[in-house]
Amino acid sequence: MSAFLEKGWALFDAEPDVAAWTRAAFEVAKPLVRAPEAQHWLRCEGTWFVGVDTLPNDATGQLKGSKPLSGKALSEATALYGNLPLHRGQVSVIYPGYPKPREGEGEAAFAYRLKRDAAHVDGLLAEGPQKRRFLKERHAYILGLPLTDTSEGASPLSVWEGSHHVMRAAFGEALGHLPEEDWDQVDLTDLYKATRRKVFETCPRRLLPAKLGEAYLIHRHALHGVAPWGEGAQAPEEGRMIAYFRPEWPVPSDQWLVAP
Repeated sequence: MSAFLEKGWALFDAEPDVAAWTRAAFEVAKPLVRAPEAQHWLRCEGTWFVGVDTLPNDATGQLKGSKPLSGKALSEATALYGNLPLHRGQVSVIYPGYPKPREGEGEAAFAYRLKRDAAHVDGLLAEGPQKRRFLKERHAYILGLPLTDTSEGASPLSVWEGSHHVMRAAFGEALGHLPEEDWDQVDLTDLYKATRRKVFETCPRRLLPAKLGEAYLIHRHALHGVAPWGEGAQAPEEGRMIAYFRPEWPVPSDQWLVAP
């Protein structure tokens, strides 16, 4: 995992148990994504399904028709961050034509989505009419598991390699001297935007297309996004579908800032 801690991402080779889990997860997710009550998750003129808490898995990742989630990616994350319970999996689906403007998205925001993959650090949520950013979710890591096979240009996840070092240093300056219970009250907007600019100038952008049975880990502080759908990219009618887990520590303290 030294490479993961240095780069901020790791892609793991396909494993039979992971492939079996993703096949079962796909069969569960497919009707849930199409359900009328889930259509409020569609964004960007129908080219992105956000799908938060879509999968009805238990804390081990087990679904109807599957064993508990396993594999090297999860094992390595567990070794680093502990055996954290898994939340209901997010199902993110990208369809041909992504990105289109998101509802209420201005020209500048759409340009950022188009040119910078809407790059972000998870857990910094925009609040209020001014969309100020606050640390509201303290994830330990991000685990991605492809549920469909697609070509490499089908809106792969993008990550700015090494950006977690830059981001962590900035967050440490802003939060490290404060009691951790106060962190969610600190407006990080300006610092966040300035640090993103630094990342774009200094860190290489990597694309992480992944196949069924593979998995990737993303560091919680890494700047990452979704690349536009490439010309000629291929995917099944269900689109580029990925299940994500972003577990949090049950008893949060300062782990978000100081853990590896």
